[in-house]
Amino acid sequence: MTSHTTELPKPTEAELDIMHVLWDRGPSTVREVHEILYGDAGAGYTTALKLLQVMYSKGLVKRDDSERAHVYRAVQTMQRTQGRFLADIVQRVFKGSASQLVLHALGNHPHATSAELKEIRALLNRLDREKP
Repeated sequence: MTSHTTELPKPTEAELDIMHVLWDRGPSTVREVHEILYGDAGAGYTTALKLLQVMYSKGLVKRDDSERAHVYRAVQTMQRTQGRFLADIVQRVFKGSASQLVLHALGNHPHATSAELKEIRALLNRLDREKP
C-alpha cells in the first residue's frame, strides 16, 4: 500500500465529527459544518474553521477555494476510515483476532436487532461459501 491516502493520519475525535458531516452531507462550507455540529451552543465558528484548516494541512480534507466560502470534502470514504480504525483495534486490542473482536462485540451488546443479526448471518454464510 503505497498510495498517499493510506499514509494519512487517523483523525482525532473532533475531526471524526467533522468527517461524519462531510460524509453525510457531501462537500460543505465551514458555516454548514459549524451549524450542524454546534448550532447555537458549543464551539464557535472559529473552532470549526481551525479544525478544518488543520485537517486540510494533514491531508484529511480537500478544499475548493474557487468561491468566496471555501468548500471542504473528505479525502477518504467513511468505509475506508472505519476499516483503518478497525484494523488498528484488531491488532492492538485483540492481538490480530477478528473473531475475538466480533465475539466480544456481540457478547457485550446482546440487544442486536433482528435485522443486524440477519446481516451478520448472511455475512457468515457468504464467508463460509467463499472458503477454499
